[in-house]
Amino acid sequence: MYERNLLLVISGPSGAGKGTICKALVEKHPKTIQCSLSATSRDVRTGEIPNKTYYYIGKDNFLEKIENNQFLEYAKVYGNYYGTLKQEVQRLFSLKADVILEIEMQGALQIREKSQDAVLIFIMPPSFKELSARLMRRKRDCEEDIQNRLDKVSSELKYIKDYDYIVVNDKIEDAVAKIESIIVAEKCKMDERTFDIETFIKDI
Repeated sequence: MYERNLLLVISGPSGAGKGTICKALVEKHPKTIQCSLSATSRDVRTGEIPNKTYYYIGKDNFLEKIENNQFLEYAKVYGNYYGTLKQEVQRLFSLKADVILEIEMQGALQIREKSQDAVLIFIMPPSFKELSARLMRRKRDCEEDIQNRLDKVSSELKYIKDYDYIVVNDKIEDAVAKIESIIVAEKCKMDERTFDIETFIKDI
């Protein structure tokens, strides 16, 4: 029998709780689930840690890596580039772990085009009102940035149809449990790699 490692793509509006969910999954399953660290062209912000928050590689280096096809996906968001380096995902797969990509919708669709095996999960807030409240509570952005993020929500929701699953993040522990169930279900799916029938028959 063969249990494949999954590439889990997690997206959703800013403030939906994607980062908190991903962190909780990794903390709960440190040996079997890893979150891929994205690269970015932007500068380090207050409170961020290089090679832990992002790989900060600068715009010129980022564009060079695009030219050399070193990204699994990338997107330009709010004027800055963000992307997933192929070597980072390969490194995590070598650890026999399921790999989470917490990325924007543009990048998620690039992944879907390249791999039908990827599992796309869209994280939804319980309501628009709660989403707005979360953005205000986290005190990370100025009022103008918060409004820009809220204005973007309607266009982001149009991508839902391209995802495999929708998880409403009302309570973190419930959202984590749902994603754990998705992982189990995906690994039980039948395909030519899931179950080696010939090997099984030899043992009868």
